[in-house]
Amino acid sequence: MGNRLSKIYTRTGDAGETGLADGRRVPKDHPRVEAMGEIDTLNSQLGLLLAELAEAQTRWPDLAELIEVLGPCQHRLFDLGGELAMPEYQALTEAEVARLEAAIDHWNQELGPLEDFIMPGGTRLIAMAHLCRSMARTSERRCQQLNAMEPLRAVGLAYLNRLSDLFFVVARLIARRQGCAEILWHAASAPASAGQ
Repeated sequence: MGNRLSKIYTRTGDAGETGLADGRRVPKDHPRVEAMGEIDTLNSQLGLLLAELAEAQTRWPDLAELIEVLGPCQHRLFDLGGELAMPEYQALTEAEVARLEAAIDHWNQELGPLEDFIMPGGTRLIAMAHLCRSMARTSERRCQQLNAMEPLRAVGLAYLNRLSDLFFVVARLIARRQGCAEILWHAASAPASAGQ
């Protein structure tokens, strides 16, 4: 990937199409472009979460461990976007999926079993981690839609799936390390029957 941007605007996309690295021009709502866009959105949200974690670690130093694990994820998401833009480019490896799984398993030992559904929120950081989780799920869905049309490498799909799981665990871990009780889901009361 030796190319670098020398000009930010090109005017070539004004008519609703964009160019892929292989020379193809596709509509901006093409499933490949949609998948790339969702991954970019997720990466931006992850950047915000990382910035907030960096500020919060002065008060909660044990949040630094999360930054160490999540920081490389930004680069791997950029790699995945590159794979979508240039189908011949292959950057993600199974080792990255294994890295996420190891973090999930390690942190789950600290958290213990989940006994109820939890809601996004409690603190700003928890809510941001849940937002990353939901954006990872959306990115995965967009990639699966593309995969149905143009098969993708399985490792990228697995990476997004594990990443959403990681964000869920991160949200729980932030709550624990900030000393914030998780917000448990309360089911709606059953409606009264019409005859009562």
